[in-house]
Amino acid sequence: MRFTFRCVDPVADAPLLHSWVTQPYASFWGMLSATEAGVIDEYAKIQASGHHHALLGLDGGVPAFLMEEYLPASSPLAAAYPVLPGDAGMHLLVAPPSGVPEPGFTTAVMDAVLARLFARPDLERIVVEPDARNTKIHALNERFGFRPSGVVGLPDKDALLSFCTRADYLAARATLPTLETSARMETNRTEDLQGAAAL
Repeated sequence: MRFTFRCVDPVADAPLLHSWVTQPYASFWGMLSATEAGVIDEYAKIQASGHHHALLGLDGGVPAFLMEEYLPASSPLAAAYPVLPGDAGMHLLVAPPSGVPEPGFTTAVMDAVLARLFARPDLERIVVEPDARNTKIHALNERFGFRPSGVVGLPDKDALLSFCTRADYLAARATLPTLETSARMETNRTEDLQGAAAL
């Protein structure tokens, strides 16, 4: 697999993250008007929380996406659905393309993120809550086996709550020809979803 992960450094990574989250394509991330100081504050809180963690995904050593994993029981989702042991929440923001978008990139990123999460033996189900209006990410989620549960009201948005079990992910992944082998994942990417924001 080409992708690697490292923890976000709130201070050192703030200029990069600020350049991503303030672009129009990232409107659903909710930080369009953020300052660099605001980005530092937000990610310092996340990294210190003990229940929410941010990682940068690197493509050949170059930052290519931001993922967050969190415990739903310690989030606003705790009031929105019956949290089960083994649930983990996930957010994903793919960097804006630096050149011509490469077909299949966001598909490969999503696969890498889900594979990383499901590598944890204690994790049974991934929960996502993107904005109900974010149709691009709904389509990507469904391709990977997420099943919509309905729209729920959260403090900052109306969200489409969706769930994906390990079995759902593996079954969906098997139907995606670009993900049949790691070698194919190296060269196949989905252009129309590059720059998708899953929050």
